Amino acid sequence: MSDGDHRPYRDRLEAGEVLAAELARYAGRPDLLVLALPRGGVPVAGRVAERLAAPLDVLLVRKIGLPWQPELAMGAVAAVGGRTELVRNPEVLAGISEEEFQAACQHERAVLSQRELAYRGDRKPVELAGRTVIVVDDGLATGATMRAALAALRPAGVARLVLAVPIAPRATCLELADQVDGLVCPWQPVRFVAVSQGYRRFDQTTDSEVINILAANAGRADDH
Repeated sequence: MSDGDHRPYRDRLEAGEVLAAELARYAGRPDLLVLALPRGGVPVAGRVAERLAAPLDVLLVRKIGLPWQPELAMGAVAAVGGRTELVRNPEVLAGISEEEFQAACQHERAVLSQRELAYRGDRKPVELAGRTVIVVDDGLATGATMRAALAALRPAGVARLVLAVPIAPRATCLELADQVDGLVCPWQPVRFVAVSQGYRRFDQTTDSEVINILAANAGRADDH
């Protein structure tokens, strides 16, 4: 697909509508679950979950950076189904003691716990085992965080894992395709610069928006 074949999405809600149309074959499945990467992925996933009549939950991921080079990930920790899963990056971990690594993990786990409490409140995480899970974000660049998220989901016993994003580089999609059973990405620009190029409106999603979208989805589920 060339850059000229696609126009920017109006906003994250329109991106969610486009993804929902691409994922229509999953609509109404009793085992379906949509997981969003906060914060920007939640408005997109909220619209997908609404259109597919699926429950929505968050998949929180924190990069574990080197102490002296925080932007370089030696691993990641993900909050999945009420527990945390640890993903290591062996190439970066060379020369790092287990004590140093665990100290960094402990800090990121604490941050995850705070975020989970803020976003989910007293609602329990949705059970993952045996489910068809669609993981949604508002876009990918290198895909490093998403790789960690997907790797953390497999031990949870997911039956079918689908990745859905509105925009990402083709190379990133090819790299991630091996980690999932299905991948939907309507726009893979030849000249990718940043996720923001895919949107006319790309405001920062707030914690309040995340909380409201999750609560609205939970309310729809309670009505059925």
